[in-house]
Amino acid sequence: MAKIAVFVGSLRKDSLNKKLAQNLESFAPDGVKFEYVNLEQPLFNGDVEADLPKSVRAMKAMVEGADAVLFVTPEYNRSIPGVLKNAIDWSTRPNNSFIGKPVAIAGATNGALGTAVAQSNLRHIVSHLGMYLMGQPELYFNFASQKLDERGVVTDENREKLNSYIDHFVEHINKLT
Repeated sequence: MAKIAVFVGSLRKDSLNKKLAQNLESFAPDGVKFEYVNLEQPLFNGDVEADLPKSVRAMKAMVEGADAVLFVTPEYNRSIPGVLKNAIDWSTRPNNSFIGKPVAIAGATNGALGTAVAQSNLRHIVSHLGMYLMGQPELYFNFASQKLDERGVVTDENREKLNSYIDHFVEHINKLT
């Protein structure tokens, strides 16, 4: 069984990225479990690394116990959201909880560019952190609200794209673990 730590870079209750992650989870094969990481963490402060906040310890433990990591993020001001960057910073201090993990990146937006710049920025970060990035396929889920029904479930014509993406990610994980 593969356990995937999922970082959704939006805290919105009705987040398109959370819906994208949940749809990807619905296509995951049996034995693959998604665990959603709590990104509501205090702001990173190196002064408290010696005695990490309880929520940070729990987040780091979730990442360390996972077989892989999935980032599903919106794009804010041509980059990743601050809440995601903060969680990444905590997850790497005082020791890097991500090192050696297979990782995939996806993102949803109502716009046309499909989180391309945020994903590009995140690719730089994960390579620096010693993660094993799945380079292809990429998943830019643009015009997302048009591709989801009223329950947030992906419409039929987009199901194959998400199914293929998660299949490739599971194959990537299996090659590396």
